[in-house]
Amino acid sequence: MAVFKPTYKDPQTGFQKESRVWWYEFTFAGKRIRESSKSQRKTLAQQAEKNRRLELEKGFNAIEENRAARIQTVAEIADAYLESYKLRNPRSVTFASAALGHLKRLLGSVIRVDVTPKTIKGYQSARLREGTAPKSINEETGFLLRILEDQGDVIRARMRRNRTLKLKVRTRVSKAYSPEERAALIAAARRRR
Repeated sequence: MAVFKPTYKDPQTGFQKESRVWWYEFTFAGKRIRESSKSQRKTLAQQAEKNRRLELEKGFNAIEENRAARIQTVAEIADAYLESYKLRNPRSVTFASAALGHLKRLLGSVIRVDVTPKTIKGYQSARLREGTAPKSINEETGFLLRILEDQGDVIRARMRRNRTLKLKVRTRVSKAYSPEERAALIAAARRRR
């Protein structure tokens, strides 16, 4: 912890001069922090240094005050995300709104901090009971983790490690119909009408 007035070379006279403004310098997390306090008072520079160090420590340890974001419901986050999504991806808005609609229906009242891997597994199970395809559930889970941002990244890593992030999807490749099979399929469809 040190405050100082840096010196500089005066371009007109060529002599070393001392700055009027106090600077502070300290090491944090192995990095040298050297910034201007933008003050001509030493006591204010010392206080600016303490405040800057505190700010860095809070950010480093994720203590920043973000209560408003932590108590948002999944429905509120999904609505905000969809508004932004519409602007950036107008061609796939229909799919996104359907996926987020299912999330809001089943998890809409859940508060952001209460979303855990267990919550997501419960969501996956509920959607499987509804008869939804695993691929669709995987897409919806991806949207949920994206709207949760940093928290979603942590949950994704944990679930990937435990191999519970994605449901198994059928890998069967579709088959092209022969002309006879195609005619039989069309005939069967006409009979069902």
